[in-house]
Amino acid sequence: MDNNTINQDIAPKRNLPRDVFLHLLAIVTLYWSAVSFITLCWQYINYWFPDVLNRYYYSEGFSGPIRFAVSSLIIVFPVFLLVSWFLNKIYTKESQVRESKIRKWLIYLTLFIAALVIIGDLIFVINTFLGGEITVRFILKALSVLVVAVIVFWYYLDDVRRDYPSKLSRYFAIATGAIVLISVVGSFFIIGSPMNARLAQIDNQKTNDLQNIQYQIVNYWQRKGQLPKILSDLNDPISGYISPNDPETSNSYEYNIKDSSNLVFELCAEFNLDSSESQITPKAVYPIYDGVSQNWEHGIGRVCFERKIDKQLYPPLQK
Repeated sequence: MDNNTINQDIAPKRNLPRDVFLHLLAIVTLYWSAVSFITLCWQYINYWFPDVLNRYYYSEGFSGPIRFAVSSLIIVFPVFLLVSWFLNKIYTKESQVRESKIRKWLIYLTLFIAALVIIGDLIFVINTFLGGEITVRFILKALSVLVVAVIVFWYYLDDVRRDYPSKLSRYFAIATGAIVLISVVGSFFIIGSPMNARLAQIDNQKTNDLQNIQYQIVNYWQRKGQLPKILSDLNDPISGYISPNDPETSNSYEYNIKDSSNLVFELCAEFNLDSSESQITPKAVYPIYDGVSQNWEHGIGRVCFERKIDKQLYPPLQK
């Protein structure tokens, strides 16, 4: 074996495909986890400190971002911890991997992005303060971004200066893992369990069906001058409309004419949850207006909605 072969075996192997893959995966999952955690914090703030200017509320405005942030943290954050742990094991056995160019570039890129976020966040805070728009929700949102950026910047600035993994990295992983776990668990007290979410979706579908049927009944009256005797009278093969059925039982919704001369009727359905449980409402000290939801408030079980068509608001269409 010649000297060149010996030197090649002894020379440190850097920027191997394995190292590039692991370092890229660690950084991407770090960014994803940080953005998801900030998103979840912002939704907590929106829930506990709603905007007084937003007087109209929609449940999906909270539940959608919360579900996506929680889903991301449940999957992505453990991947970040696992990859970081695996890299630290590699660093212990192959110290030269810590000096790889891909690792240095990614860490300094992370420091650069974190520094820009910190600077931008502080500028935004001062600019908003000078504009007299400081509120509790704004301060908390700006603080959440600042804290996450500072922690990322501090950790990786300390890590890039070392020749070996810090012993504090383990405690740092435990602490951040506990914080993320608490935030994820706490979100279920707002959006509810997956089972309740499924029941809420079914109830929302029933409410949408009843709204659609109500519209078709009013349209039927305007065009024919009378209420339909049964819901199947609303079916129209030309437009393709078919009166929907209950998604759980596949039976037709209940429809009763209370007073045909005064155009009073009712629509009934079986609900799984109280409407207050199926709609996520912010903790507000002022009224939140959502006419559609209030018009279809319901309890658990069979609920009927009585409606009266106002002939002046919905006159018959001229023939």
